[in-house]
Order: sequence, then structure tokens, then C-alpha cells
Amino acid sequence: MTNLLRIDASAQSEDRSLTRQLTSLFTQTFLEVAPDTTLVSRDVGHSPPPFVDGRFIHAAFTAPDQREDWMADVLAPSDRLVDEVVAADIIVMGVPMYNYGMPAALKAWIDQVARIGRTFSFDLERGDFPIEPMLSGKRLAVLSSRGEFGFAPGGIRAHKNALDPAIAACAHYFGVDETAIESIAIEYQEFKDDRHRASIDQARARTAALARRLAAEAQTARKRAEFARLGA
Repeated sequence: MTNLLRIDASAQSEDRSLTRQLTSLFTQTFLEVAPDTTLVSRDVGHSPPPFVDGRFIHAAFTAPDQREDWMADVLAPSDRLVDEVVAADIIVMGVPMYNYGMPAALKAWIDQVARIGRTFSFDLERGDFPIEPMLSGKRLAVLSSRGEFGFAPGGIRAHKNALDPAIAACAHYFGVDETAIESIAIEYQEFKDDRHRASIDQARARTAALARRLAAEAQTARKRAEFARLGA
């Protein structure tokens, strides 16, 4: 069975949020192809996770067998989010670009998921690269919207794109290699012209196609695993 984790980071309501419309389209299409999928939805835009503070850091970097009772309470929201990521095979994120970067709510989610001993290990014996991911093999679809345009590599505003590089830099915390990230973006939102309408149509078509492909690949992988299990 495939586990799909949907993350929505927009502060807007669904009828006003383009990214929510894309994640809805993605999940609906995915489930049509792979109806046995387990879907978990996490709306960080409307219910943001707690920001990391000194108590969180103290608790997270204390060995589990040495934690006090209050530390378990502080880490409980993080544990729930990490459990969802661990279980996921595919993560789809609806991520609007806010001031050229990610919404604070999504950054809070990443900070809660990046947990030593749960999603990464740290060992100074590795030299200058002490961090090693503990999760792997997951796929990530980033469905975004931008007020302006030209943020893709080589675009006229590529140098201002602080969103895509930040997600790629942190993806290893949730078990995603940079080569396993696929991004689709609606642009020209502030212009509300024909270019914007065309961008919406293109993004919707690409989103549906991506969902169908990933769902079909997941179905094929599941059948192969079942065949191998029965053959064993």
C-alpha cells in the first residue's frame, strides 16, 4: 500500500489558494489511479506547528533515556509530524512563494521534522560532513504559486528564488534526494492576465500528469514487491 502525505502551507482558504487547488487536483488524480493509497493531510498553513525554541532544542538534543517528562510534551508535536513523514512514500506540498521564500508555517514544519536521532544522525567522526539522513527513497512534488515570473533556473528572477533551493537543501531530512523532487509552479499571479491564466492551465495539466505517473509507478512497485514476497 502506498502512503501519500499532503502538506498545504498556504494561509489562504481553498477557494482563494492556487496551491491548495493544485494539491487537491494531485491527490484526487493520484487516488483515482491508486485507490488503495493511504492519504494523510497536514494543513500547516491553517494550523502551523510550533516554532522551535530553547526548550525544544534542549529536549531534542537530550538522549531519549535521559529526558525529563516535560521534554516528551515539548517534542510530542514533532513526533507526530516525523511519524507522518516516516510513513510516507510520496510527499506533495502546496507551497506559495511569500516574499521570494517559503511561508513561515512550512519552515516551522521543516524545523519540527529535522530531528536528530529520528530523521538524521550526527557524528563528528564523519569529519566535515557529520550529518547523515536516516530516511531515504521518498518522492516529493512541490506545487507552487508565484506573484511574479521567471524564477526557474535561467529565468530573469532566478537569483531571487529562495524557495526552491531551500526546500531542496532540506529535503534529505524527510528522505528525499534532490533528484527525486519535481516542481510545478503557477506564475504571473499579480498580473492576472492571459499569461497567468495560461500558467494556471499548464500547471493543472502538469500536476494531473505528474500525479498519474507517480501513482502508476507506485502501483507497479507495490505489485513487484507483492510478487517478490509471494515468490519468496
